[in-house]
Parts: sequence; structure tokens; C-alpha cells
Amino acid sequence: MANTNSNSNAAKNSNKDAMKRFKEEVAGEIGVPLKDGYNGDLTSKQAGSIGGEMVKQMIMKQEEQMQ
Repeated sequence: MANTNSNSNAAKNSNKDAMKRFKEEVAGEIGVPLKDGYNGDLTSKQAGSIGGEMVKQMIMKQEEQMQ
């Protein structure tokens, strides 16, 4: 049972790392100065543009896979 939990935690950490890399990649593409750690100095517009672009790209990838 402990092995199942450790596998689950490893998968969660891997997913978190992948989303973090994706967010950093998107921020770089749209020119938002995202840094490691706290980003409270970003405007709402900047932060929202990162999330919006992430969603847009995820939808595009899913639509490509469905074809």
C-alpha cells in the first residue's frame, strides 16, 4: 500500500513540475517577466494573460489530438 502512495505522490510531483515548466514557457512566449518563487509584483493583466494563453494552448492541443 505504501508503494501505491509513493507512486501517486511521484506522479503528482511530476505533473506539478510539468505545469510549472509550461507556465514558464508560456510566460516567456508572451513576454511576462515570471520569476521563480513569488510573483506578486505582476499585474492582474499579466497574470491573467499567462493563464489564458495556457488554456488556449491546451485546448488547441486537445483539438489536434481529437482529429
